[in-house]
Amino acid sequence: MPSYSPLPDPAACAPAVAILLAAGQGARYAAQARGADKLMARLPDGRPVAAASAATLRTAVGEVLAVLRPGRDTLADVLREQGCEILVAEAATQGMGASLAAAARHLLSRHGHAAAPAVLVALADMPWIRPATCQALLRACAPGQIAAASHQGRRGHPVAFPAACLPELAALGGDTGARALLQRHGCLELELDDPGVLRDIDIPCDIPAA
Repeated sequence: MPSYSPLPDPAACAPAVAILLAAGQGARYAAQARGADKLMARLPDGRPVAAASAATLRTAVGEVLAVLRPGRDTLADVLREQGCEILVAEAATQGMGASLAAAARHLLSRHGHAAAPAVLVALADMPWIRPATCQALLRACAPGQIAAASHQGRRGHPVAFPAACLPELAALGGDTGARALLQRHGCLELELDDPGVLRDIDIPCDIPAA
């Protein structure tokens, strides 16, 4: 059995902030859709993909920090309309780990270590996650446990991190994401009746026809 180091000073997951990672290139989608931006693609209900993802987080968590790479002014406007705070991070072009680190540093600078919030990390190309899923993950992380969504035995997104993890998230880099934290601290895989936790948009046919 692997051994995990406990998280320091477990604390409740309230208050919480959702981090919406929206800095990806979407290269596979663009290659098949003549350069189109998948996060601005329209879902059958007419909303851009990123707007739908943000709306879910706003419903479930309230405060949403969206991380974008430079030059995404239109996307930034769409996310502001959904009530998101926008963080444009130069390092976000390096990958998911760098985006997470930028968001964590931003939150630590605002709240300080003592009052840091728990964070729910979600991907902007996963618009079908249910608000109840986000809330369940934050409840599960309240004892100081990292909690990830799972459906039919497969781990997906989002992932909830207790406040104690923010300094470690702030130290991430590149495109490795938070896998090292999950290996170090362990992760509760919360089985949920929500297929949206496994469903992302990678290529145009992943969006159903209206």
